[in-house]
Amino acid sequence: MKKTYKIIYRYQLCLYLGLLASFTILVQGCKKFITVPPPSTSINNSNVFTTNATAIAVLTQIYAALSDGDQAFSGPATTYLYPALSADELTLYDANDVSYNLFYKNSLIPTNTGVGLDYWQSNYQLINNCNVAIEGLNSSTTLTTAVKSQLLGEAYFMRAYFYFNLVNFYGDASLATTSDYKVNTTLARSPKIKVYQQIINDLTQAESLLSKNFPDGTLINTTTARVRPTYWAAAALLARTYLYNGNLTGDQSNYSNAVTESSKVIGSSLFNLVPLNSVFLANSSETIWSLQPVRTNPTANTGEGEIFYLSATGPNTSGTYPVYLSKYVLNAFENGDLRMTNWVSSVVVGANTYYFPSKYKKGLGSSPATENAVMFRLAEQYLIKAEAEANLSNIPASQQDLNVIRNRAGLSNTTASTQALLLSAILHERQIELFTEGHRWFDLKRTGTVDAVMSTVCAQKGGSWSSYKQWYPINYSEILANNNLVQNQGY
Repeated sequence: MKKTYKIIYRYQLCLYLGLLASFTILVQGCKKFITVPPPSTSINNSNVFTTNATAIAVLTQIYAALSDGDQAFSGPATTYLYPALSADELTLYDANDVSYNLFYKNSLIPTNTGVGLDYWQSNYQLINNCNVAIEGLNSSTTLTTAVKSQLLGEAYFMRAYFYFNLVNFYGDASLATTSDYKVNTTLARSPKIKVYQQIINDLTQAESLLSKNFPDGTLINTTTARVRPTYWAAAALLARTYLYNGNLTGDQSNYSNAVTESSKVIGSSLFNLVPLNSVFLANSSETIWSLQPVRTNPTANTGEGEIFYLSATGPNTSGTYPVYLSKYVLNAFENGDLRMTNWVSSVVVGANTYYFPSKYKKGLGSSPATENAVMFRLAEQYLIKAEAEANLSNIPASQQDLNVIRNRAGLSNTTASTQALLLSAILHERQIELFTEGHRWFDLKRTGTVDAVMSTVCAQKGGSWSSYKQWYPINYSEILANNNLVQNQGY
């Protein structure tokens, strides 16, 4: 993993440039984060983590990188696109678009390179930034106590978030918890259960450190902007992690813990379900954590809006509008579902009607910024709690949580009355409520339904399905660089 962990060199040698880039982004396109004077030209942990401003900028740089990647269709924030192509959510218009087609036909191989093809490297680069931050913050004695606590919490939360991506894209993952490249470049992969335990440990630590209010760029005052992780974001990801770990291990205590964590968020006065057309507006009260657009001259508010919201000419072969909504999502809507009318739009081109996701209303060229890329929102927490309750055989509680989401969509209460029927109904509800938000590919795998669904879907997309394809391959260059790193079976 030499290539993956070269970030430690880049960090030590080029952090000054990275911080300057962050400051430029923040001043010109993301002023709500923070505006600070440039740091000194001699960069090391002792001076980066000496002042509040420079320490804050290290974490802000991570969010800026995620946001920029969201808008550029690259990096860890693009779970709305490539996994959706891998699953059954999107139809690819141009069969000759090689990069997208590799995901669409489930035909990735270890020698593939290009945008979106290496979640392994991009997540580990940011994990290493988190490790540097954790080490620097823990050793700092000059930061304001509240600022140090919040930043440490953010670093633990973000590390957990990146590991959650890795374990769900690749399965077993290397656990790098230090910035020491001598250690990291020889790491073997740890079993999924161990990775989940690390995620749980990090998020538990994050909960003990993060503010329950939304902090502004100084981390001292509060704000209405929901662009930095808080205690509630840690609880939301912890609820999701416990649910997934319950699926993996069968340990019922995970479901109880998922109920506890999701209940914290649901019970907070900071969050409410809002009308469907307001869900994805910047800082809606349904948002738990979002990414603020950071480009100087943004071509769109979000990557989701830019690539999904079709123009009147429909999808094309230029790469501007490469996808539209699949028949599998369209056919899953029940009659009268308000999500179909509020979150799905269409264009007619000749004899063809193309339906597309319109959760984000600001498409290519939209200005000003009125939408943020939503990373966590309240509706998912109701569905997590419903599923965890169903696994615990708490049928009335599960029905109640599921009905909250159905009723907002204009649907009647669920008729599912047994554990098996409820789990099926909840998976269906997740397909509709969370489509193109980065959940479906993971849901199919964790619930053991991926082979049944993808054996049909992949064939209809022109590919050939084998069960091993549910895990992405690690790039061959990473395998060559680390003798202890083993490729996923089948590749």
